[in-house]
Amino acid sequence: TKQTKQTVRPPIPVNFMVPKKEISMVPDMGKWKRSQAYADYMGFILTLNEGVKGKKLTCEYPISETVEKLLSLLGTLDRWIDETPPVDQPSRFGNKAYRTWYAKLDQEAENLVSAVLPSDLSAAAPEIAVYLKEAVGNSTRIDYGTGHEAAFAAFLCCLCKVGALRVEDQLALIFKVFDRYLQVMRKLQKTYRMEPAGSQGVWGLDDFQFLPFIWGSSQLIDHPTLEPRHFVEEKVVNEYHQDYMFLECIKFINEMKTGPFAEHSNQLWNISAVPSWSKVNQGLIRMYKAECLEKFPVIQHFKFGSLLSIQSVKP
Repeated sequence: TKQTKQTVRPPIPVNFMVPKKEISMVPDMGKWKRSQAYADYMGFILTLNEGVKGKKLTCEYPISETVEKLLSLLGTLDRWIDETPPVDQPSRFGNKAYRTWYAKLDQEAENLVSAVLPSDLSAAAPEIAVYLKEAVGNSTRIDYGTGHEAAFAAFLCCLCKVGALRVEDQLALIFKVFDRYLQVMRKLQKTYRMEPAGSQGVWGLDDFQFLPFIWGSSQLIDHPTLEPRHFVEEKVVNEYHQDYMFLECIKFINEMKTGPFAEHSNQLWNISAVPSWSKVNQGLIRMYKAECLEKFPVIQHFKFGSLLSIQSVKP
């Protein structure tokens, strides 16, 4: 007899829960690094890192119904930006219209996530929706940073854990969904002049993102002609950015910043001196763990539920 789709899904914890913060003091950081959530999150990032190795954004891959639904969800967020123009206010940064935009998401997030999930998984919507709401910036501070980006990766990770996304969705997840997410985030950052959250200024990799540099450097591993030294050349960026996420990021930086690249993006300038993309990729993964995942100011905001659990990994 033919197996129904339901039976192919991994077993799911029956009791979903609304995720909550668990890391309230610096000494709690050990709990995070030993947690099932950390192992699952890092495993997810590295699996995708392997999946995109040597592949262009424009290559062919299947697009499932869930991926289509995620793209339409991101399209909705994008449309809401158009419907919520920035307001006139004295301060240049942190436009208060962002709060109006965010309130709409806050209100609709569960419905949006329910629409993405197969009907037999609707019980997971309240848990998974929390990560979506955390993924677009902070409405009090009107800022955005790598912790918000991590929440979006966690959101996708949860969709994989409940079986709504499958192994064959890997490429579409980064090349379609994550790429679309980045476009919407860049539009938010520009439209509402969002502040970088916990930015290390000139010493950070980028004001807002980190993951596209990891996955984007993996895409370029073993490229026949493009080497790390080339990404600081504007002509290379303009020619290849449609194919490579890393160059897409550099293009955005070039549009947003003025002055010599070595000054406004010192870390990336240093990276351009690394001989190979695989070395860049390994270095960025190490840096991501140290600068983002092991920093209390970032992780104190991370929320844990049944899918991304604070429980320690079983030895």
